[in-house]
This record gives sequence, structure tokens and C-alpha cells, in this order.
Amino acid sequence: MTTPSPPVPALLARGPWEPGDVRATWRDEHFDAPADKSEAADAAIKALKDRGSPSHDGVAARLVTFEQDDGRLHVELQPLRWALRLVEGDASESVAALCVTRDAEGRWLAGRRAPWLSSWAGRWALGAGGAVDPFENPIDTLARELREEWSVEPERLRGEALVRLPHRMIMFVGQAWLAPGAEVVPDDEHDAYAWWPADIADWPGEADDVLRHMASLLA
Repeated sequence: MTTPSPPVPALLARGPWEPGDVRATWRDEHFDAPADKSEAADAAIKALKDRGSPSHDGVAARLVTFEQDDGRLHVELQPLRWALRLVEGDASESVAALCVTRDAEGRWLAGRRAPWLSSWAGRWALGAGGAVDPFENPIDTLARELREEWSVEPERLRGEALVRLPHRMIMFVGQAWLAPGAEVVPDDEHDAYAWWPADIADWPGEADDVLRHMASLLA
């Protein structure tokens, strides 16, 4: 008997897109989640509180539709409850942004996420990331998360891809480059950080296959 392969991320749209080429429009009406999904979100928030993690809930973005045409990307979004992204197996098309960050020498910024976080706790990640805020353009989320997590502004920024993860989380992936001499200061969501070499083959052992594969697509 053959064991089925696990679901893989789906590439919805591929850039690169300059900041002015990404357009976001928002519906006014909030996403009305099914009762079972709302109950699962309640349970996920309670589980965070029980283990001493911040149990913030609020409003984030959900992808309704998208269109790629003539080198531009248009996404239509609507508000939804942030905690729906925590529902196992079904994040309801919640949108998050990932800002993969490189310095002037081409090195990759990597941070180990603090153990109290709700996702990827204790694991290494590239750059900065987080939920798209209500009525925000995902291209602006990239710069905001970089500023909030690392206290630095990008010298150059572009969108790279729109990806649907197996559990129906939508990732807007972008890439930022820092000016020569720029210094990063990690926030409390990171308990360690490092600049990994420009050549992915020279990365340390803590760089897992997911990160290596992602970087290889962006390099």
C-alpha cells in the first residue's frame, strides 16, 4: 500500500512585483466563519492562555480573490477574526506576510522565534512576518513587520509570490534588502539571530529544509 504524500504549498501567483504593482482592495463585510471554526478558534485562544502565551485576538485579513495581469498583482481582501488562523487544518484563507531580508552583502537575516509564540515557537525563520492588518496592503505589511521586529527600514523592497499553504493559510512572500551598514535590533519575539551566508550551501545545521527551499526560490 502506498502512503499518500502530504499536501504541499500551492503557488498562486509569482512576481516579482515592485511596491507600486501590488494593489489591495477591501470588502467592508467581515467573513462569517462557520460555527465549528469559531469554536475551534475559541479553543486555540484558550490553549494559548493556558500555556502562558499572549492570547491576543483581533481582526486580520482574508483573501477573497486575486488577479495577476501585466506584471501587477491585485488582491481582494476582507476582515476576519485573527484567531481563525490558529484552527488546525483550516486557516480560512487568512493572509500573512513574510519579509525575507538580506543585507548589502547578500546574507540572509535569520531569527529564532521565542518559545512563547503561537506559531513556529523555538524554530528559526527568515526575516520578519505577521498578519496583514485590516485595510492594509500586504506590500506595506512587509516593511511594517521588518520595522516592528528588527527596528530597520528596507532600502529596497519587492513582492515575490502569493502562496496557499496546505492548511489554507495564504502567504504573501516578499524580499527586502538593507542599506550598507544597516543594523538590526531584534524584538522580544526572537531569542537569537544570525546572518546566514549568501551561499545557501554554507548555511548552518539549524537551517531546515523548508527555509533552504524557500531561499533557493528567491535567490
